[in-house]
Amino acid sequence: MRQIDTERNLAKTIFDELRAAVVSGELAPGELYSVHDLAARLGVSRTPVREALIQLSERGMVRFERNRGIRILRTSAHDLEEVFAIRLLLEVPATFRATQLHAPGWVERLREHLEAMRAAAEEHDEAAFMAADRRFHETVNIASGNPRLARYVDSLRDMVSLRGNSTVDRSRGLADILTEHETIFEFIADGKAGQAAEAMRAHLLHTAELLIEQEAEDNDDVARVELDWTNYPG
Repeated sequence: MRQIDTERNLAKTIFDELRAAVVSGELAPGELYSVHDLAARLGVSRTPVREALIQLSERGMVRFERNRGIRILRTSAHDLEEVFAIRLLLEVPATFRATQLHAPGWVERLREHLEAMRAAAEEHDEAAFMAADRRFHETVNIASGNPRLARYVDSLRDMVSLRGNSTVDRSRGLADILTEHETIFEFIADGKAGQAAEAMRAHLLHTAELLIEQEAEDNDDVARVELDWTNYPG
C-alpha cells in the first residue's frame, strides 16, 4: 500500500487503497492486521482507517476480532454459490433491459472494453484483462438504468477476488472468456435482448461452476457443491 499524501476525498482514498490491497492479496487472506499498523503504513490517523475497514466488513471482505485486530477473509465455495446466485438474478434481466433501452453511446463504450480485453488477452496480461472484464459488466449494468445495481454487483465481484486465484489459472484461458463476452456483445449490438440475456446467463453459470469446482479441489475439507441453477432466470 502507498502512503496517503492528500486530504482530498481522504475517506474514499483510504477505502480504495485498503480494498485494492485486500483484492490483490497484499493483505493476505487469513492474516490478522491491527488498525494502528495499517494506519501507520498509509500515513494517516486510525479513525478513517477504522471507518474504511467497517465498510470492508460490511462487504464481507474483513472481520473485526475483539482485542486481536482485523482478519482478512477468504471466500468459501458456499460464498461463491451465493454470490453467483445473486448475480444471475440481477445481471441477466439487467442485460435484457440495457439492450432494450439502448442508451446513447453505451454500445461504443462496451466495444472499447471488449477491445481492451482482446488486447490484454494477446499480451497474456490477466490483470488488465480482468479490469476490462469488470468494466464491461459495469457498463452493461449501468445501461440498464440502475446505477445502484451496478455498484452492488461490483462489490460482489470483490468477494470473488478474495479467493486469490481465478478461473483463468487452470480451467480456461483468456481467449475462452473473451469469446463469451464477444457473444454477449454481438447480441447486444444487434438489439437482441433475449439472446443477450441468455448469453450473459450462460457466461455467469460457466464462471460460477468453474470457480466453485476449483474451490472444492483446492480445499480437501470443502465438500463438492452440487449446483442446481434450474430455478434461475434464463
